[in-house]
Amino acid sequence: MAAKIKTDGAKQLTKAEEQIMQVLWKIKKGYVRDVLDQMTHPKPAYNTISTIIRILEDKGFVGHIATGKSHQYHPMVTKKAYRKNYFKSFLTNYFGNSYQALASFFTNEQDLSLEELEKIKAMIEEEIEKKNEDTNSN
Repeated sequence: MAAKIKTDGAKQLTKAEEQIMQVLWKIKKGYVRDVLDQMTHPKPAYNTISTIIRILEDKGFVGHIATGKSHQYHPMVTKKAYRKNYFKSFLTNYFGNSYQALASFFTNEQDLSLEELEKIKAMIEEEIEKKNEDTNSN
């Protein structure tokens, strides 16, 4: 069961928290040692990961099941739900909640290739077609 993320700044992940969540989303569940094993070099200390996981629990991103003296951790928020919330916040904070401003940024500032622009155009046209079909079927 995925928790709903509030949009306040306290529910955003730090870089270290996000790295650990990426591992937990990948492995689905695991102990601190399992998370550590998945980290890239230079690996943080075991205690550092343990502390960050407890912070993630306090924020509602991670839950655990006690197995003896150990805890097996699992994500309480899906990657998709976090990404959606993060992007919404990003869109609001940097583009005034305007998809048009975001699209303008990518097309004008990111030096996209003709091929990339054509792919984006095709995706947009496909979505317009779907919305037109939905409108016409109602």
